[in-house]
Amino acid sequence: MIKNITLGITAYFNAFNLISKLKLWKYFAIPMLISFFTAILIFGAAYTLSDNIGGYISKIWIWDWGHKAFTSLSNFIGGLIVLVVGLILFKHIIMALSAPFLSPVSEKIEIHFMGNKQHNYRATTFIEQLSRGIRINSRNLFKELILTIPLLLLKFIPIINIFSTIILFTIQAYYAGFGNMDYTLERHFKYKESIKFVRQNRGLAIGNGIVFILFLLIPIIGVILVLPLSVTAATTRTLEVLHHKNKMVNAT
Repeated sequence: MIKNITLGITAYFNAFNLISKLKLWKYFAIPMLISFFTAILIFGAAYTLSDNIGGYISKIWIWDWGHKAFTSLSNFIGGLIVLVVGLILFKHIIMALSAPFLSPVSEKIEIHFMGNKQHNYRATTFIEQLSRGIRINSRNLFKELILTIPLLLLKFIPIINIFSTIILFTIQAYYAGFGNMDYTLERHFKYKESIKFVRQNRGLAIGNGIVFILFLLIPIIGVILVLPLSVTAATTRTLEVLHHKNKMVNAT
């Protein structure tokens, strides 16, 4: 697991050079615009709602003593809830809507590494890629929210909230990496097979997603560059695993 997480992270080191070498930046134009405008909508709404949610939470405390401290804590928790949910919505929206534009990029990277030989993968249309992206990310969005909500409630418990933060970050990273890997997997596997593949290689997904989430902490530039770099990094590592798997099958 640790080895695969490291591999997922280090794949970013060559991502920028690979994009430039293959002249792929133009293919990322629309995904970057989707990412930029979605960030404005999601995080703009999050900023507006954070104080309101904090106010609703503070009403739970009906006593006069400690009310000020609980209100401050509620505002913090409210802001955190909005931020986390905003991040979850943001990444799944941009990955779903960008699928028809990023799947062809993944294919160009695959041809670069594997050569122009006849490929044994599924041919998909723009609509099929969009449908697949929406299906995968809707599924991941639902599962991530189910896991995230209880962890957010643990933020009210001292000490335990430290561990819940680590788990929360790991979950966010896993599903981000999952979405990035699927741009390659959709050509090779059907829906359920792709889910199985990512589960078997969850370390790669987490490693890729860790950098994805950290990029979002960089104002403006992070939101714009996160998809090109993360998808390129995820594609290279996913192809390595697929190539190794095919070699094992052919050897038997």
